[in-house]
Amino acid sequence: MNIGNHSFGPHPVFLAPMEDVTDIGFRLLCKQMGAAMVYSEFVAADALIRMVNKSLQKLQLCEEERPVAIQIYGKDVDNVREAARIVVDQAHPDVLDLNFGCPVKRVAGKGAGAGMLQNVPQLLAITRAVVEAVDVPVTVKTRLGWDHDHRIIVDLAEQLQDCGIQALTIHGRTRAQMYTGEADWTLIGEVKNNPRMRIPIIGNGDITSPERARECFDRYGVDAIMVGRATFGRPWIFREIVEHLDPSLPRTPMTLDWKMDILKEQVRQSVSRLDEYRGILHIRRHLAASPLFKGIPNFRDTRIAMLQADTVDALFDIMERVREMLKNAPCS
Repeated sequence: MNIGNHSFGPHPVFLAPMEDVTDIGFRLLCKQMGAAMVYSEFVAADALIRMVNKSLQKLQLCEEERPVAIQIYGKDVDNVREAARIVVDQAHPDVLDLNFGCPVKRVAGKGAGAGMLQNVPQLLAITRAVVEAVDVPVTVKTRLGWDHDHRIIVDLAEQLQDCGIQALTIHGRTRAQMYTGEADWTLIGEVKNNPRMRIPIIGNGDITSPERARECFDRYGVDAIMVGRATFGRPWIFREIVEHLDPSLPRTPMTLDWKMDILKEQVRQSVSRLDEYRGILHIRRHLAASPLFKGIPNFRDTRIAMLQADTVDALFDIMERVREMLKNAPCS
């Protein structure tokens, strides 16, 4: 599978763009775990052209994470085109991704993100303008449609291809579904199997295990898969999937100690990038959601303590207690 000049091999696994999650530290960690390409948090086009500092900070990249994509969103053709130029001029990403899939009210409710699915002519106009404006591969991430009665992705995929994008990521839900229910991969497969489609199709939604990853490749024929929420507190899911898909790779002993040490390193990176208070605030909710801690008896109080920790020492003390609890837990 190729996007522009970048070749990703037969079964690439990408890190999905997620606001307040896919900062540079997390992207690097997921890259080390086997992610073939990582995506930035989405960046508002309107904020970029106003040179808002917080948005400009999201453009920071490093060579170790390449190939890397920066994702932007907006609803005005001129603003998104200008923001795309700013991104390419300042950050030099390997890929520029357009977000037409974010379902949250403050984005979609204002006509951007998945809101663009209610204004397809504008969506296509933005896509054409960006493709013409920049000299890096442009890709799109979107959903099946606005709601169950308007699942337009099969036709929309052809229209986007005609605009000149070089890959399409499809999340298997409508905007109305938000993140509820199960992702429907049947239409993703229909897009991929459309003989008129020539660009790579990347499937996204509910990939939570190596077995599900293989099923998505085998059953729906996608060129790549993208993992999002399943990475919370589990960045090693990339290594699990990659090793499952390619038995020739050497196996990684994913012990409890190894996983716990990775989570602690994630804390250190967050604190180093921000500061102790903000770094802990940023990372602790992901630690508390880690599947590593599932099954611990009476974990509720420990989880609350983890969410309330405001220093590295306090958080690491809790994590070490959890490590001992897991080591001493009876085998099932």
